[in-house]
Amino acid sequence: MTVPKRSQGSATRPLLITLIVVIVIAALGFVYASPYIAVNNLKRAADARDVQTVNQYVDFPALRASLKQQVADMLTRRLEADAGNKMATIGAVIGVTLIGPLVDAYATPDGVAALLNGMPPRGTPGEQPAAPPPAAGGEAPAAGANQASAPPPARQSTAGYRSLNEFVITFRRGEGNANYSAIFHREGLITWKLAAINLNE
Repeated sequence: MTVPKRSQGSATRPLLITLIVVIVIAALGFVYASPYIAVNNLKRAADARDVQTVNQYVDFPALRASLKQQVADMLTRRLEADAGNKMATIGAVIGVTLIGPLVDAYATPDGVAALLNGMPPRGTPGEQPAAPPPAAGGEAPAAGANQASAPPPARQSTAGYRSLNEFVITFRRGEGNANYSAIFHREGLITWKLAAINLNE
């Protein structure tokens, strides 16, 4: 007995609707996960000093502007806190004149690697980004090696959406220290770039 064409169409429709729903859910899941994927890709590229990939995930002009403002604010707060300490004030004033070189040092793959490993700028004269900790499986320091030269361990961090177009990683810097955050902005639907730093989160 031949099944009428109308019945065949009716039987196929639920399957088609289910397929469409699955595709839509998968697409939404990918869009939601896109900043997490971008952060992971950027961190791996920065640790490996893969400049080409880092450039895809960092808005360097915006990052430079943010770093300049944040470091200037950090030094201003230091000046205000140490108003009675002449030596500290002189050091902070010297630091203000060195904002440009410090910003230039951190707006690089080395600087991005340090920022994403919990090692932000401290605003000291001549400061350079600290080397990130070795990747998993990397060689451990030899016994008796100078531990003082080893980079500090990565800080604890949390990550999440702050708004539809802003994704933030907040690093915990330990007791007595303010947290700081790396801020990613959405460009298009699934593209995210590191665009700002907040050193006093």
